[in-house]
Amino acid sequence: METGLLSILSVGFILGMKHALEPDHVIAVSTIAGHSKKLWRSSLVGVFWGIGHTATLFLVGMFLILMKNEIPAKWAMSLEFLVGIMLAYLGITSMLSLRKRKIHVHEHEHSGFVHKHFHSHERIGSHDHTHQDVSYVKSMVIGLVHGLAGSAAMVLLAMATVSSVWEGLAYILVFGAGTVVGMLCFTTMIAIPFVFTAKKEGINRTLTRITGVISTAFGLYYMYNLGITEGLFKLWI
Repeated sequence: METGLLSILSVGFILGMKHALEPDHVIAVSTIAGHSKKLWRSSLVGVFWGIGHTATLFLVGMFLILMKNEIPAKWAMSLEFLVGIMLAYLGITSMLSLRKRKIHVHEHEHSGFVHKHFHSHERIGSHDHTHQDVSYVKSMVIGLVHGLAGSAAMVLLAMATVSSVWEGLAYILVFGAGTVVGMLCFTTMIAIPFVFTAKKEGINRTLTRITGVISTAFGLYYMYNLGITEGLFKLWI
């Protein structure tokens, strides 16, 4: 492999890591990164996001590059709008999931002091294992949507960087590998406070609620900005 191409692919890997940490990516994954009480399982959420993201980028990118075609601006913006809908949905479902947890407060008196203990009756065990599988699937779907929304820009970046179709596809794959590593690192960091507060129900619920509110608010802003400010709604009317 030529030194010049190797350098370009190395830059693509670094840009992929940086791309993984864009606000909409970070916020979306944050809504499910803290669902497990084990750090390694939460870290895998980022890996599955990266796999979904890379798969869409590569497949759509391969089609566009080989067909020498581009996604019309109206459709590209519409795919971005879909990201806003997804963010709002993830935020709302994350907050609604708190209602499924049955929390009981038990008071105990010791030496004249009243202590409150929070106890969750949420089922674990086999049910928790199924929940983790669902989280991984959800994370991959999130990555697929993000990859679909960013495919147009990715193809333009790839073809502006390399000199052939196959080099462009290699660039997209290396870029995707960078997003996997970047999101793996981020989900590990974001999951740490959730893991350490797993037995402190009040704090854990607060963290979940915060990520849900942020995701919902950002999703609504994302849709407003695309639809009104950037004129997507006018393009469809």
